[in-house]
Amino acid sequence: MKFSDKVKAVLGLSEEKPVVLGKNDIQKNDDIQIEVVKVPEWGGSVLVMGLGGLERDKYTKSLVKGKGKKAQVNLENMTAKLCALCMVDENGKRLFNNMEIGELGQKSAAALSRVFKVASRLSGLDEEEQDEILKNSGDSQSEDSGLS
Repeated sequence: MKFSDKVKAVLGLSEEKPVVLGKNDIQKNDDIQIEVVKVPEWGGSVLVMGLGGLERDKYTKSLVKGKGKKAQVNLENMTAKLCALCMVDENGKRLFNNMEIGELGQKSAAALSRVFKVASRLSGLDEEEQDEILKNSGDSQSEDSGLS
C-alpha cells in the first residue's frame, strides 16, 4: 500500500465503501466473544464469555438499589457477580448460579480480578463506564465494609 493510500485510509478518504449491514446480517452474526483465562490460583484456566446487551444491562441495573433520588450504587460483590455471569463450561453454561455468587466472592481477589478484567472487556464494560458507576455511587464503600 502506498503512503498516500494509507493517509487516505486514516483520513477516511479511502475508496473502499463501508459494508452496511441489514437486520438479518446482524441477527445471524455470532458476536459474543469467548476467551480462555489462566487462573494459577485455581490450578488451571476458565472460559470467560462476554455478556449480550440485555444481560449487561441487567448486570449494571443489579448494581443500583432504590429509585430516583434515593438510588444508590451497591458495589458489594460486584466482581464476583460479573465473574459468575461470564465464566462458562464448554457448552456455554454458567459455572456459578446466582445463589453461588457469595461463595465465589470468597475466592482469591487476584484470581477474580483477572477474570473480571476479561469479562468486563468482552462485555463492553470499559473503564469509562465503570468510573461513571463509581462516580454515581457517591461513597464507593458500604457503611459496614470496615474499610475507609
